[in-house]
Amino acid sequence: MTIVAVLAGLAPALVVLLSLSGLISAAETSMTAASRGRMHQLEREGDRAAKRINKMMADQEKMIGAILLSNNVINIGASALTTVALSAVFPGPVGALLATAVMTVLIVIFSEILPKTLAIARADDVARALSIPTYWVVRIFGPLANGAQWVVRQTLRPFGIKLSMETDVLAAHEEIRGAVEYHHSEGLVESRDRHMLGGVLDLAEMDVTQVMVHRRSISMLDAGQSARELVAEMLETGHSRVPLYRDEPENVVGILHAKDLLAAMAASGGSLDKLDIPGIAREPWFIPETTSLKDQLGAFLKRQIHFALVVDEYGALQGLITLEDILEEIVGEIEDEHDRALEGVRRQADGSVMVDGWVAIRDLNRALDWDLPDDDAVTVAGLVIHEAQTIPKVGQTWTFHGHRFQVVKRERNQITALRVSPRQEAAET
Repeated sequence: MTIVAVLAGLAPALVVLLSLSGLISAAETSMTAASRGRMHQLEREGDRAAKRINKMMADQEKMIGAILLSNNVINIGASALTTVALSAVFPGPVGALLATAVMTVLIVIFSEILPKTLAIARADDVARALSIPTYWVVRIFGPLANGAQWVVRQTLRPFGIKLSMETDVLAAHEEIRGAVEYHHSEGLVESRDRHMLGGVLDLAEMDVTQVMVHRRSISMLDAGQSARELVAEMLETGHSRVPLYRDEPENVVGILHAKDLLAAMAASGGSLDKLDIPGIAREPWFIPETTSLKDQLGAFLKRQIHFALVVDEYGALQGLITLEDILEEIVGEIEDEHDRALEGVRRQADGSVMVDGWVAIRDLNRALDWDLPDDDAVTVAGLVIHEAQTIPKVGQTWTFHGHRFQVVKRERNQITALRVSPRQEAAET
């Protein structure tokens, strides 16, 4: 049998097998690269192809496993067929080596690079066009892929690697965060939008202690005072809701709301002496300090209460949190006519910034577009103490995370003011 006759008989089968392999490779690339947002929008508009894609992507591990399994079956079958045919013309190892070389070139070029290049260029359109054959590939090879995954998990188990069948191939939050950071670096997403999207993703990872008003900074009223004194202090705080305590600040007995106070004053004809302030106060709502911001946001919306007191595991008061505090993690500082912009942060003529120790790192990052880490500390003072591993003295200077921190003021063991030099000045120093 001549080589020409072998190639003539082999060519049709190879064309079919390599074409099938190329289509499956294109389907794999397009399915994983297709826009999730656009597919969901098309499904809502009645697009059946998008619906099939979303259904398969709901179990992405099964889909990819089925595609890879079917692709390998076709490629191995094509290679085996070629090896048998060429071995008839070139007996011994020569035929096998020649078949390996030929099939490597054909598979890499026509079944991998070419289809995947076309698929990545128009991922959405290719995914929709190949949704039906891909769906049947998953239906046929899906059970076999699940079996292969089970074998893999059982093989890895003795080595201490435990994977559940529900393990996600991609973490959705990290995928979104990475996309936002990438587009921000390309100049397509503004810093404000980047912080807003990041704030939404961070809600589930942050607890209320990271955004609450610390107990040292809470404005509180002594319920034992006269009504006239309580009204005067309420006006002085500038807040619409203020906790009432009796005997000691830890013993909070109610929350005084400005609207309730005004209604009571109107009912009494403006006579402050007739007011029963503790009687009109609302019952306080206590929440544990381990509550996540996402859960607390849902609780605020469900209970229609925008004010909660944070306590530790022993029931001791740690701070308070409002709906506005959580929303500010998403949209940034919300200022009204009683707020001062960038409170606790004062820019200096030399380019440095005077920062009060209690200022939250996240607020400082948003205000000045910095990227100081907030994983190990909530406030700027806490960050300095964490990095220095000591409580610095006045005048001491530390440089870390591309910034220069100088302790300007300290009260006992609390850092109350720092001078922070921006990244450029710290580098020059």
